[in-house]
Amino acid sequence: LYLIFALGTSLIQLRLAGDKRKHNEGRVEVFYDGEWGTVCDDDFSIHSAQVVCRELGYLEAVSWSPSSKYGKGEGRIWFDNVQCTGKEKTLALCMSNGIGVSDCKHTEDVGVVCSDKRIPGFKFINTMSLNIQVEDVRIRAILSSYRKRTPVTEGYVEVKDGGKWKQICDAEWTKHNSRVICGMFGFPGERKNKKNNSLGMRKPSYWDYSVNCTGNEAHLSSCKLGHAVAAKANSTCEGGTPVVVSCVPGRAFSPTPMTGFRKAFRQEQPLVRLRGGAIVGEGRVEVLKNGEWGTICDDNWSLLSATVVCRELGFGSAKEALSGGRLGQGMGPVHMNEVKCSGFEKSVTECFFNKESLGCSHEEDAAVTCNVPAMGFQERLRLSGGRNPYEGRVEALVERNGSLVWGTVCSDGWGTMEAMVVCRQLGLGFASNAFQETWYWPGEVSADPVVMSGVRCSGTEMSLSHCLHHGAHLTCPKGGGRNAAGVSCSETAPDLVLNPQVVEQTTYMEDRPMFMLQCAYEENCLSTTSSKTPANSYRRLLRFSSQIHNNGQSDFRPKAGRHSWVWHDCHRHYHSMEVFTHYDLLSLNGTKVAEGHKASFCLEDTDCEEGIEKRYECANFGEQGITVGCWDTYRHDIDCQWIDITDIKPGDYIFQVFINPNYEVPESDYSNNLMKCRCRYDGHRIWMYSCHNGGSLSTETEESFPGLLNNQVTHR
Repeated sequence: LYLIFALGTSLIQLRLAGDKRKHNEGRVEVFYDGEWGTVCDDDFSIHSAQVVCRELGYLEAVSWSPSSKYGKGEGRIWFDNVQCTGKEKTLALCMSNGIGVSDCKHTEDVGVVCSDKRIPGFKFINTMSLNIQVEDVRIRAILSSYRKRTPVTEGYVEVKDGGKWKQICDAEWTKHNSRVICGMFGFPGERKNKKNNSLGMRKPSYWDYSVNCTGNEAHLSSCKLGHAVAAKANSTCEGGTPVVVSCVPGRAFSPTPMTGFRKAFRQEQPLVRLRGGAIVGEGRVEVLKNGEWGTICDDNWSLLSATVVCRELGFGSAKEALSGGRLGQGMGPVHMNEVKCSGFEKSVTECFFNKESLGCSHEEDAAVTCNVPAMGFQERLRLSGGRNPYEGRVEALVERNGSLVWGTVCSDGWGTMEAMVVCRQLGLGFASNAFQETWYWPGEVSADPVVMSGVRCSGTEMSLSHCLHHGAHLTCPKGGGRNAAGVSCSETAPDLVLNPQVVEQTTYMEDRPMFMLQCAYEENCLSTTSSKTPANSYRRLLRFSSQIHNNGQSDFRPKAGRHSWVWHDCHRHYHSMEVFTHYDLLSLNGTKVAEGHKASFCLEDTDCEEGIEKRYECANFGEQGITVGCWDTYRHDIDCQWIDITDIKPGDYIFQVFINPNYEVPESDYSNNLMKCRCRYDGHRIWMYSCHNGGSLSTETEESFPGLLNNQVTHR
């Protein structure tokens, strides 16, 4: 963004530049005497940032950053020891050493983050080539009958300036401009510019300026302002008509002949994916290399590179390039570092990057938030009666007898997956709870009748209406009203992942006498044939350790309250979850041949990453859970941390561990809750190898893994 003001008789411009992750942040740069330069961070404050942001047309400053956070600038350092009160109209009116007087280096270049809200009616001086500053942008369908269609893929490009919507003259419009506009509205591509000769009854009101984009900008505000166009009587533009764009939606948002819009979000490209995001088009960026999924280090991660990822996956340009593992930490290798894209690559894997990622950890995993098309799903669902906007009875808007009516959703079978879809559809993040009674949340009485029943979701749908559900004939014995479905949502969620290397490293076989297994026998941790085993005989146990990490954004807490925890004399502590992990041994065709019967678990922080304190401890009826950045270890030598293989014949098997198998506690990603290993047993020794988490390998590699296809994780 740029702005001009007068300093003496010379013109000064401001802009935000550097390694930006959003269009409203960056290194503060000043254009003076024909040269771009920077501002030193000495004495800079939030008051100075406030002046810069308001000068650029934003309502206020959010923060400022010293020490060249957005990269080192070049050229002169025009301002040093800047001291503003926050009320100045321009940075030039703040106290400083004077223009060009500085003893700073570019390692001290200052940056700012401005709010994304604009100053209504903000005007700038158009004397030089500036970035575009308008209040809002929209694509308005040409025919009124098309305006109710979602998403709007074709129409007039209109900008809101000075409180009024205006169209743009197409005399100098290019395909690069169309690409940027389409990207802003969630579309990865654009069709050839259309010439519109039928303006209908409405007289166009033209904006005063033309637009000059290179095509790789993430937002119109990053494009340059062209020269003023001659408007005659505010109704025609010389040699042209109003700009019309036609955008190409991504696969997940494209209509299909049989079913309308696709019912579930599917990744379009096999080389890149998003994980851990709460909404469609958001997540940690993971790339596939050598058959294994890994992450991208956030060094030099920018809006430009994030936009390549978004377009590759069938979305528009990037809203934000996130760093610091903001959307959870991945597992496995860090495949790319210091990524630098031109903006026109078809895949982020084509961008330049530093192949040496030494020093990068998953604490630096890069993520994105992409622009997605406005599908109108959010307007067809609401939460009613809750104490805050994040909770309440679920009410859906459906068509009945030619009219749209609000009603409730039957709670029979209502669970975490359905709640996840509701929270995503409303843009409220992840589900934290699914409720089958909502008498404590009185909604609109007129909306008490049930309008949806038999709802079954996989958890990936963009809308509740895309889940399986009954058609015109509803079935809900409990009825709606006080028994209707409800949810509570949260902006963050935990993400549990089992460490596969620990399983491989700790596996061994033990022959244990029955007289030492009395506790385990009482808790059904042995196979059924153990009841016939003499006390002086033994059971053969496949033992291993489980190290379960919380790589999400919030603590993992048991669903049950303390009042319902169960005391176990054998383990001498309270168990907060009766079903936390399944242990299974499968034949190569996926048939279960043995299973672990670990009755219940106590959840605590065994250890944590450096700088993170433990919060949960089982002893003394302490609070239970797993803190973000910590892990809970169940050692191989404790009761029930095994599978009873006494009755198993020698051969090759698949060993499987499934965390949170009943989805009792919502997580940001369930695909990594499953871990599988190859297992070979010769009757005397046992080997565990090729252990990996679900979703960590390529589809081709997973398909070659015996037993996987016949035993995938299913939500129902």
